[in-house]
Amino acid sequence: MANKFEEKLNTILKKETSFLDQEGDIMTNAVIDGAYKADVRLIELLISDKEIKDKFFSKVKDVYVFNINDFVSYIQDKNFLDDSYTKFKNKIGLNIGGKFLNERKEVSLVWPFKDCVLEGGMTKEDEKRKEIFFNEILAQDDIDKLFAPKILTNWKKFTKNGEEKVKEFKRDKEGIIRENLVIKGNNLLALHSLKEQFAGKVKLIYIDPPYNTEGDGFNYNDDFNHSTWLTFMKNRLEVAKKLLSDKGSIFIQIDHHEFGYINVLMDEIFGNDNKVQVISIKTASPAGFKTVNPGPIDVTEYILFYTKSKKDFLFKKQYIPVNYNANYNLFVEKNEDIKKWRFVSLNEKILQLNGFKNQTEAKKKYGDIWSAMQRAMVAEFAFKNADNVVSVRDPHNPAQKTKELMEKSKHNNDKVIEYKKEDGTVSYFYKGGSLAFYSKKIIELDGEKVVTELLTDFWSHISWAGIANEGGVKLKNGKKPEKLIKQIIDLATEKNDIVLDYHLGSGTTCAVAHKMNRQYIGIEQLDYGDNDSLIRLQNVINNDQTGVSRAIGWKGGGDFIYCELMKYNEQFIANIEKAKDFKTILKVWKEMKDKSFFNYNVDLKVFEANLKEFEKLPIKKQKDILILLLNKNQLYVNLSEIEDGEFRITKEDRGLNKKFYENY
Repeated sequence: MANKFEEKLNTILKKETSFLDQEGDIMTNAVIDGAYKADVRLIELLISDKEIKDKFFSKVKDVYVFNINDFVSYIQDKNFLDDSYTKFKNKIGLNIGGKFLNERKEVSLVWPFKDCVLEGGMTKEDEKRKEIFFNEILAQDDIDKLFAPKILTNWKKFTKNGEEKVKEFKRDKEGIIRENLVIKGNNLLALHSLKEQFAGKVKLIYIDPPYNTEGDGFNYNDDFNHSTWLTFMKNRLEVAKKLLSDKGSIFIQIDHHEFGYINVLMDEIFGNDNKVQVISIKTASPAGFKTVNPGPIDVTEYILFYTKSKKDFLFKKQYIPVNYNANYNLFVEKNEDIKKWRFVSLNEKILQLNGFKNQTEAKKKYGDIWSAMQRAMVAEFAFKNADNVVSVRDPHNPAQKTKELMEKSKHNNDKVIEYKKEDGTVSYFYKGGSLAFYSKKIIELDGEKVVTELLTDFWSHISWAGIANEGGVKLKNGKKPEKLIKQIIDLATEKNDIVLDYHLGSGTTCAVAHKMNRQYIGIEQLDYGDNDSLIRLQNVINNDQTGVSRAIGWKGGGDFIYCELMKYNEQFIANIEKAKDFKTILKVWKEMKDKSFFNYNVDLKVFEANLKEFEKLPIKKQKDILILLLNKNQLYVNLSEIEDGEFRITKEDRGLNKKFYENY
């Protein structure tokens, strides 16, 4: 009877697709989550059958009450998921007391993973990898081992002469490595490998992390998606903060999906007192496919700007180029005697210069295009004669003396009042306002004199159009303009400061940092193929002229060092995920038996004895089983194992790692 009941419950639950994985099997955690939330869809399914309703509901007067704990206990204890996959896991011992050691997805608490570490092991942007969670309270030894420095391998140095061998590392007087670094591998583990070497030395961190949308690569199959994402971010931000100097800052780019969540998390880690701004960026125009979306068109992303210590951070004024400001609409004919200064509107000045007495004459000659012609001529004239072009302004929060002089100028018969300050500067007042000269808005920016205004928290001055070929690489989603990164680097750093990006992608941050003479560290674990940061940075060395190159006079040159975290069990996982058939799976299994590290509860003899049943499973389930067998704390090789012959570390790698970690 019990088996029939379990079969019936199984069949009923499979009617709700949100409880099923991609293979159509029931996800226990999804059902349990639905129970705790009293999900209407789950309740309706359970009460649709009298036997099931009687077992999990109690009748109180005329109301049926859902016995949530009884239902959850039954599912967990009875193992009602009676498919071949579950049977096989039971048979080879991957459970304790009938409950699976489901390390890769099943935790059900409010922000269930807050005290956990998310390893974050994707290698391809479009894969959906069920994640590994390490609980820092229950397994601190495992956490310590996970965060221990890793062996680095496959060292290469790239210069204008091409690829060279790495022999030494340049260091400064403090012993800090002064090399540009690009590290391939898990960014959490790479950050922990750098924390002793670069603690308190990084001036700027910019990251463009996965946005937690269906199309951005953060495709972890978990019902607590926000919680998973927050854990992923929290683990990395905590160690990143240790790398940041007291004068440093961090910029995180994000869209609206997780903005509220990351904002609270950043307040927790960096402190609300160290929050500088939320910068809004216009990233697109309301055109094309976006216009079919319901509601206002989404054209904005956000950058959260925090400092390590606001009192220590050096805030630099930044300017952006703008078009002619129509408020500067007066031309002043100056004279040594300030009382003889005369004002004429710029429109009238342009008419005079073109030989017209009035607008009517001009329109008679040029017709409807005159207005556009006049605007263009006004802008050009104002720029060329900026010392004589003014605007009459009402200053913000003026001093008492300024107020008095402004009031006096109202009754001064159109004459200018001059006020010489103690610091040697001069102010002018006219018709109840203060004169602002257009020349004050013109500065040299990127080697060119332009009209500017102070940078605000709304950035609409950076074009996102035409960036596809920047750096000689193309990225399907998420590529950022070099001008955006330049703006941030200008805002937060000086030459030779260290810039870190641990979600490097196609390498924009490091490419711009290289061109701007900043030291950089880039970390990326995904494989971008022809669009890899390695290719982009080689293009930069070889005088890439896209992006900000012309603006800053980039001529090529420089170098960087590339290396990878040395994989161990992670390599087996990669081989498993690449497998297309059982023959390949079997080959990987044989290699695993000889070389990999297994979980403590894996009995290889039992697995071997049940290979025929294993072969009957769908290939996706075969992969899940093999990955489940592996010890996740041996994904990469720890530095402490450098002399262990088991890992076959080359003499060259041993030497370079000892030099790299010499202060560890």
